[in-house]
Amino acid sequence: MTGKSWHITRDEDGLVLSRQVPPRFDVAVSVEFPPAEPLRLAQQIRQDMWRAVQAVRGFSPMVKVEACGEGLLVTAGGRVAGRVPGNLASEIKAVLEDEAKRSRWLRHAKRGGNRLKNAQSDVKLHKSTTGFDKEVETGQ
Repeated sequence: MTGKSWHITRDEDGLVLSRQVPPRFDVAVSVEFPPAEPLRLAQQIRQDMWRAVQAVRGFSPMVKVEACGEGLLVTAGGRVAGRVPGNLASEIKAVLEDEAKRSRWLRHAKRGGNRLKNAQSDVKLHKSTTGFDKEVETGQ
């Protein structure tokens, strides 16, 4: 799958992350999420969904993220070249409802400056720890 680009189709309600244009859902599962950065959330979901169902022949993952009240409505699934396996929707639903994955996706897709601020504070902490270790080692 390397070398092929992903298509990001945006409109006023949200975005669709897909391999093929026009996007088409042969199988789809929808769940709600709290507010987050839509593209980051879609990319994380697409990766984990692909890992879970990559053995399905002809499957092309797709994630749609749209505003829904105070949060987001995520529809995950995709195209299937050929017959859609009967358990595919339940496998995708299991990925979307996995609490550990949801928590990781939301941490990755934090909105606004908090993500940048947290990254900068981690760098400062790392630098100060490094400086402290150097003093201990050299005795200065």
